[in-house]
Amino acid sequence: MNGIQVKNVTKRFGDICAIDDVSLCFEENKIYGLLGRNGAGKTTLLNAISNRIFPDQGEIHVNGLLATENDKAQQLLYLMSEKTLYPERMKIREAFRWTKNYYPDFDLDYAESLADKFQLDTTKRIRALSTGYSSIFKIILALSVNTPYVLLDEPVLGLDANHRDLFYKILIEKYSSNPCTIVISTHLIEEVSGIIEDIVIIKQGKIICRESCESLLAKGYTVSGKASLVDAFIEGKKVIGIDALGGLKTAYIMGLPAADQVPAELEVTSLDLQKLFIQLTNS
Repeated sequence: MNGIQVKNVTKRFGDICAIDDVSLCFEENKIYGLLGRNGAGKTTLLNAISNRIFPDQGEIHVNGLLATENDKAQQLLYLMSEKTLYPERMKIREAFRWTKNYYPDFDLDYAESLADKFQLDTTKRIRALSTGYSSIFKIILALSVNTPYVLLDEPVLGLDANHRDLFYKILIEKYSSNPCTIVISTHLIEEVSGIIEDIVIIKQGKIICRESCESLLAKGYTVSGKASLVDAFIEGKKVIGIDALGGLKTAYIMGLPAADQVPAELEVTSLDLQKLFIQLTNS
């Protein structure tokens, strides 16, 4: 079976259970958002998939191949992580050439063209890169390897607004011309909400939500208005969170507004992915 299959995976670090009996599938040719608060287990999960750490229990398969210590499986995926795993004295151009030795489908010309777009000087040494340009360097590698599965862990760390916008545009262009599975782990939920197709939310090492972005947001709505009117309206309903400011209140409700017959005095809006994430992951 194609895809990345995670089956009953648990990983502990001493007394801390980073991921707890996690099972999920990243299917072919989809863009996923892997969302969770700091310490939720996102990076641990990606590291387990990419064989950088070993699960204490459970198995991971990539296109049916066991991922653990299996070069054939690992050549099907690429993880962009916070760490830069190249010698610091190496020049960017040399790193591109070395990457092609490990990933035969690495597109050197495409990498050079992306470097031009991001204004990355390929004659620079890796140690000379700022935080933002270090992320750009790793983004270029991830978009040029042409593996079926690309895992991006906080890809826009240190990027300014212009470079983040450029990254998202290039990502969509790349995906449109050469579909693959992309998993984006990020805290900038509002920025990626228009890109991701499916959502995986992890909380304290457990998966609490796994479905399409469209279907998740269609399951609820928000109502805003005078606090007393909102309080009266939400009684008996499935409320996942409330924001209050002065005499006004906003409630986040799971359900359909048409069925609930919202009073005209209250404003109804669609659920916002970032707001929904905050409410679902609050303690």
